[in-house]
Amino acid sequence: MQFGIFTVGDVTTDPTTGRTPTEAERIKAMVAIAEKAEEVGLDVFATGEHHNPPFVPSSPTTMLGYIAARTERIMLSTSTTLITTNDPVKIAEDFAMLQHLADGRVDLMLGRGNTGPVYPWFGKDIREGIPLAVENYALLHKLWREDVVNWQGRFRTPLQSFTSTPRPLDDVPPFVWHGSIRSPEIAEQAAYYGDGFFANNIFWPRDHFVRLIDLYRRRFEHYGHGSADQAIVGLGGQVFMRKNSQDAVREFRPYFDNAPVYGHGPSLEEFTDQTPLTVGSPQEVIDKTLSFRQSFGDYQRQLFLMDHAGLPLKTVLEQLDLLGEEVVPVLRREFDALRPAHVPEAPTHASLLAAKKTEVLS
Repeated sequence: MQFGIFTVGDVTTDPTTGRTPTEAERIKAMVAIAEKAEEVGLDVFATGEHHNPPFVPSSPTTMLGYIAARTERIMLSTSTTLITTNDPVKIAEDFAMLQHLADGRVDLMLGRGNTGPVYPWFGKDIREGIPLAVENYALLHKLWREDVVNWQGRFRTPLQSFTSTPRPLDDVPPFVWHGSIRSPEIAEQAAYYGDGFFANNIFWPRDHFVRLIDLYRRRFEHYGHGSADQAIVGLGGQVFMRKNSQDAVREFRPYFDNAPVYGHGPSLEEFTDQTPLTVGSPQEVIDKTLSFRQSFGDYQRQLFLMDHAGLPLKTVLEQLDLLGEEVVPVLRREFDALRPAHVPEAPTHASLLAAKKTEVLS
């Protein structure tokens, strides 16, 4: 099982000091967080994609390429690549290039994002969000698997005898997760292709995501990719820790109360009760994360949001120390002990390449 972190890259005023980091400071902090994630033994660092303030990660592959040069082991991914407003040709080229630079330590999560105005900024209609996601991914999937592509659709100019370059590393496309907060159509899309399905699992109650993941698992089996419990599932999560849970609650409360997304809404206590947010001791994080398996079954990737709402870099790095030293080792041991032998681990470039070689030999 893979454990890691994802960032949304928000530039938010620290409510305890009144200081707002510059964009340059926030970008450099994200790099430092990725390096720290590798240092403490995490498996994945993922960045979002946004094109509006207060967020800075408008070019995920630029950032991940830089991080690739400064790391050796950690998987580099996205917590959203906008399949609706990006050209699938450019996605194919950018992530294949990143694959080569990072020696295969790359996958990506496709999604529609949560910022409505981004559609007209890129010449798209938000009312076509689902059809755009379906058609653009069909083209992306083809571009990575066919050397010469002839294609015509509704939303972009046709392609004639087109070859996307560079070709995927070892002729193995990056693994794709389809991320969704609310759309059964995206769960269906992930199942159809036998790709991964990532449930954001942060802002909504657990029952909502149970329904989405159950749908994905059933359809994964329907399309002949394996049994329902072999489907590739990822979950988001959100934590803030201190050795003492009372200290964690007291320190995190002003950040929660003023967070860009849920600030000035539900209370911290209501939100932790109804969503996966955990604010407390490392043991409380362990207990709540282990409970996810009861709702969602065995799954392959767990990412945590830890660097948002104006939290200073020093605090985030302290959080990563706790996550890497006290939380993830226990979660690895417990989840691995519970996982049946027939349930696959999270895909990597090495495992996908091995599967491809086996398929050729057979």
